[in-house]
Amino acid sequence: MRIREKALGLAAMMVSLCVFCTMANVWASLLSGSPLDGLERLRDGRSMRSSSADPNWRDGNADARPIPPEETLTIADLKGPGVITHIWFTIAADDPHYHRSMTLRMYWDGESEPSVESPIGDFFAVGHGMRTPVNSLPVQVSSDGRALNCYWPMPFAKSAKLTVTNDSKKYRVRALYWYVDWLKKESLPPDTAYFHAQYRQEKPCQPGDYLIFDGEGRGHYVGTVLSVHMSMGSWFGEGDDRFYIDGEAEPSLRGTGTEDYFCDAWGFRHFNNPFYGVSVWEGYQPLDRGTAYRWHITDPVIFKKSLKVTIEHKGVYFDESGKIISGFKERRDFFSSVAFWYQTGKAKRFATLPPASERILQPDLHIEGESLLEPGRPEQPHLQVQKLGGWSGGAQAWLFVHETGAKLDIPFVISEAGDYHVQGNCTYAGDYGIYQPMLDGKPVGGPLDFYNDGVIRKKVRFGRHKLSEGKYLLQFKSTGDKNARSTSYLFGLDDLSFWNVQ
Repeated sequence: MRIREKALGLAAMMVSLCVFCTMANVWASLLSGSPLDGLERLRDGRSMRSSSADPNWRDGNADARPIPPEETLTIADLKGPGVITHIWFTIAADDPHYHRSMTLRMYWDGESEPSVESPIGDFFAVGHGMRTPVNSLPVQVSSDGRALNCYWPMPFAKSAKLTVTNDSKKYRVRALYWYVDWLKKESLPPDTAYFHAQYRQEKPCQPGDYLIFDGEGRGHYVGTVLSVHMSMGSWFGEGDDRFYIDGEAEPSLRGTGTEDYFCDAWGFRHFNNPFYGVSVWEGYQPLDRGTAYRWHITDPVIFKKSLKVTIEHKGVYFDESGKIISGFKERRDFFSSVAFWYQTGKAKRFATLPPASERILQPDLHIEGESLLEPGRPEQPHLQVQKLGGWSGGAQAWLFVHETGAKLDIPFVISEAGDYHVQGNCTYAGDYGIYQPMLDGKPVGGPLDFYNDGVIRKKVRFGRHKLSEGKYLLQFKSTGDKNARSTSYLFGLDDLSFWNVQ
């Protein structure tokens, strides 16, 4: 092991051998030309696991646990010394944003405050409660965003407690499956550095740089996950990253732009690399979302006394008329982040986790499609509720119609005058038709073709509208046409949102 560490120059990275031996092995194998190099060299320790497996392991198959609203489940209570080497989750939950409303916490050596505190999705480099694949070195997500894997080494001398909390006041977690794989050790070096991760957000960003990390002690900063929910369109990320090491008044590490810090260039796009990537990128329109990750594994930021990490939240700025007035001005986007680091001693608490209801940017008015059939609503011909897993609320409003001339009426009330962005989630399928959106009898854009080879849910924008207080009617009217490949004239609306974003 010493020969390989010296050859790779990893000694300077290490606070202790225990923390970074996994990374050293990875790089040794990569540089040797074989990812399997080193497996023939036996290691010390006993392989252990805490999992959701049915206690009746011979005959049972009840391999998951539910979590009722606002309750916490302990998934591992380990006695050290040891090192957690792998964590895996998959979840079935009713909350459409459960990756944001569920909180992962880790406590080392009996501490009362968690060393890891983050919404579970953000910890695995996917923000906004979304689900999407990630392929990086320390975290990997597969199964369309449903299988979460973590490989950060996490040592502990006395004990480790891992919990998952369902912070939703309304929705239950129907099933949480997990593995926590770890090595039981005889001892750890006395200066072993412990793993930490902390979530933080500003909704919207406040004047001045956005704070990602503010720590005290001795350690290494090893990663950033940054998410943005944009309040206006165009490019949000002209802001520079800044690292203030050991009490510096001026940052010694200064960046050149948000995408540059995340090792990309000229804006963002979706991609995954071992050390950096953009797991979520919807585009450059108002209310679009993005998440980027940057792992400082080969280039940890070393601090001996303290470290502060910030980033500007500047970019293209529009006035009320929609005219660009600056390409480099502070914006009021919604930022959220997770900082990852190792350190010795007790970590400084620099953030408080907000309630689940504050972790997602909510529209001013939200209409579930299936609510259009609730008692008291006017009856509409051919309108049904169709159950669809993965759709908001698990269902949609469905025009089950095989002839032309159908329409869906959506009455709504605006309680506060404003400049509203309107968008919805619609269904596209092989037997769907072409429909024209109308607002109070006036066309909104052009006709929309809802044909698709398979059944998918897709976000659709219906423009920006100045709306006064009062009643309105949004309609989807069949044009009498359909795609040449479509077999019918069906239409499906999952939900509709109105955002008065300044």
